[in-house]
Amino acid sequence: MAGSTLASPSAEPAAVAAAASVSVSPGRETWRRFRRHRLAMASTIVLGLLILGVVVGPWFWTVPINEIDFAAQLQGPSLEHPFGTDDLGQDLLARMMYGGRISLAVGLAAMVVATTVGVVIGAVAGMSRKIADPVLMWVTDLFLSLPQLPLLLLVIYLFREQLKAIFGVEGGVFILIVVVIGGLRWMPVARLVRAQFLSLREKEFVEAARAQGATRFRQMTRHILPNALGPVIVASTIEVSSAIIAESTLSFLGLGFPPDIPTWGRLLFDAKDQLDTAPHWALFPGAAIFLTVLSINFIGDGLRDALDPRRVI
Repeated sequence: MAGSTLASPSAEPAAVAAAASVSVSPGRETWRRFRRHRLAMASTIVLGLLILGVVVGPWFWTVPINEIDFAAQLQGPSLEHPFGTDDLGQDLLARMMYGGRISLAVGLAAMVVATTVGVVIGAVAGMSRKIADPVLMWVTDLFLSLPQLPLLLLVIYLFREQLKAIFGVEGGVFILIVVVIGGLRWMPVARLVRAQFLSLREKEFVEAARAQGATRFRQMTRHILPNALGPVIVASTIEVSSAIIAESTLSFLGLGFPPDIPTWGRLLFDAKDQLDTAPHWALFPGAAIFLTVLSINFIGDGLRDALDPRRVI
């Protein structure tokens, strides 16, 4: 009896700590684990500053993006032009903030398209026990085998003028680039979602829902998909960075946005002939693309570790 009495005080703090850890919500626990990933937190700050700069910056830096000043051609960074000017004397800071909105919007919109298509196809394939699964996976493998960059160039070359006539120059090019990039980037998400569904559909909670009469659609949307969102969120972050790089590549090759819509990739394309005389023209948009993609990749690493309970952080 004495031994049990002596042991009880030391056992109480452990019991209280265990109860406290159980009471922490999954969201708080994920945030705690994410905060301990230093690179992910630093990348979140960098990406937040970049987004804040392109969204709020034009309210404070009100220089017109297409204002031509031949007297200020190819000037380096200065107080009047912090990022310098291009060959027409246009302010690069203003053009970068405007173009950053479009580059980031393309990345986010293409990610939404790719993730939506991938989740739908992967979920249907993962829940199917008959012919739909092999057919959808055959389609997925077929798209994976296609050379993406040549196909991107071909589709944009064929349909760019038609969409420009319907939606205008900026709207038509934006829609085309988003749809084409998103339509060629859904396959990894589909394979990932299918694998998650194949694993989760035999779990006890899904069997219980099935026994209670839940339809297949309800099983997918209410029981399996919420438990498969962790890997999907991580994959989505990678899709954003891939879409930004794809848009920059298209603009650099001259098949993206026109010169009066200065995305970061378009600025690099316009600066390629002035690397010796005006290196700042390519340095700043290149650094913006580099920091954005690197930050998104580190955030994806942090989310992967935070959403995986088997990883010790």
